[in-house]
Amino acid sequence: MSDIVAFRDVKVEELKHLLSPRALTGETMLLNMGPQHPSTHGVLRLLLELDGEIVVNCIPDIGFLHTGVEKNMESKLFQQAEVMVDRLDYLNPLGNNLTYCLAVEKLVGLDVPERAQTLRVLLSELTRINSHLVWIGTSGLDLAAMSVFLYAMREREMILDIFEMISGQRMMTTYIRPGGVWRDVPAEFEPAVREFIRIFPARLKEYESMLTNNALFLERTQGIGVISKEDCIRYSLTGPVLRGSGMAYDLRKARPYSGYEQYNFDVPTETAGDVYARYLVRVEEMRQSLRIVEQALDKMPTGPIRSNNRKFIPPPRSELGVSMEALIHHFKLWTEGYPAPKEGVYAATESPRGELGVYLEGDGGPKPYRVHLRTPSFISLQAMPLLTKGHFVADVVGIIGSIDIVLGDADR
Repeated sequence: MSDIVAFRDVKVEELKHLLSPRALTGETMLLNMGPQHPSTHGVLRLLLELDGEIVVNCIPDIGFLHTGVEKNMESKLFQQAEVMVDRLDYLNPLGNNLTYCLAVEKLVGLDVPERAQTLRVLLSELTRINSHLVWIGTSGLDLAAMSVFLYAMREREMILDIFEMISGQRMMTTYIRPGGVWRDVPAEFEPAVREFIRIFPARLKEYESMLTNNALFLERTQGIGVISKEDCIRYSLTGPVLRGSGMAYDLRKARPYSGYEQYNFDVPTETAGDVYARYLVRVEEMRQSLRIVEQALDKMPTGPIRSNNRKFIPPPRSELGVSMEALIHHFKLWTEGYPAPKEGVYAATESPRGELGVYLEGDGGPKPYRVHLRTPSFISLQAMPLLTKGHFVADVVGIIGSIDIVLGDADR
C-alpha cells in the first residue's frame, strides 16, 4: 500500500507519526476525501484512515485555495490592503473589514465617530446572521435536510439586499473603512432593517420546527463529534465550538470593541459539545444578534460617519469639484498613503466562527511591514482528528459542517 498511496508528494511512511501502526501493514484503509468533494465547505482534502467504515484517523490537507493574501497586503497602502480581507472569510466580509480597520486605527491612533461605531455593530451582527444562515442551510444539505436550505436562503437575500443598498455590493462591500464607514446609509436603510427584524423571529422558529426535534437530524448530530471544554482550550478553539462545549467566552463580552459594552445580549452555551450542541448555540446566537441589531437601530445617533482627521481620511466627495486643495489632498492620500509608526498591534473581533485577529506592523512608511491573520477556520481544522475518531465515515461531513469552516479563512 505504501507504494501507491501518497499524501501529495509525501509517502505514507513519512506520515507514520500521524497514522496508526496498522496503516503501514495494510490492516486499515487510507481514503482521500476531497479536494473535489462537494460537501466539504470549500476545497479541502482529508486523508482518512478507516477500519471498515470507522474513522481511525483524519489528517486535514489545506492549501488548495492559498492566494498569499497576507504577503500581498504588505505590498499595498494601508487603505488599499483592506479590499483583500473581504475575500478571506467570504461569509463575514464586513466583520473582516472591521477587524482590519480596528488594527489600523490602533496603529495610527485614529478616532471613530459614535454613529459610525453604531453602524459597524449593526452591520457586523447582520453579517453574523447572514453567515449562520448559510451554515444552517448547508449543514442541513450535508445531512439530507434539503428544505431548510431554501428557507435560510430566503432570509439571507434580505440581508444581502441591505448590504447592496448601503455599498453597491452584496458581499465584498469594503463598507467599513479606517476612521468610520464609507458613506452614510440611505433613507431606505432603517425601514429595510426594521422589516427584517419583524419577520425573522418567526422564520427562525420555522428552521427549528424542521430540525430541532427531527428524529433523523437528532440521530445524525447527538453524540457525534464530541469535544470537551478542556480540549477546546487545548486546541485554542473559540466561537460556537467552544460555547457548545460549555464555556461562555465571547470577545464582545470579554474584550468589548466598537461599543459592544453598551448592548444587552446573552452568550448562548451548551454542555454536550457535540454537533447538535453547536447547532443549538448558533440558532440562539441569531436571536441574540437580532437583539443587538434592534438596540443599535433604536439608539442610532446622528452626526458624522467618518473621522475628521484629514491626515488619514480623504475629503468628502462633495468638496472635490469645488476645492483644488481637497482634490490635491485626495490625490496624494490615495497615491502616497499615510505613514504608520514602527510598532506592532493586534486587534481581534468575535467572528461567526470564533476569534478573528489581525496583527499589523508598521515601519514608518505607508505600507504594512507585516500582516498576519489569526483565523478561526484554520484553528478549528486542527481538531478534526479528535472530532472524527471512532465515528463512521458518513459522519465526517456533518462534523466538518458543525465547526463551520470556510477554506478561504484557512488558506491565506
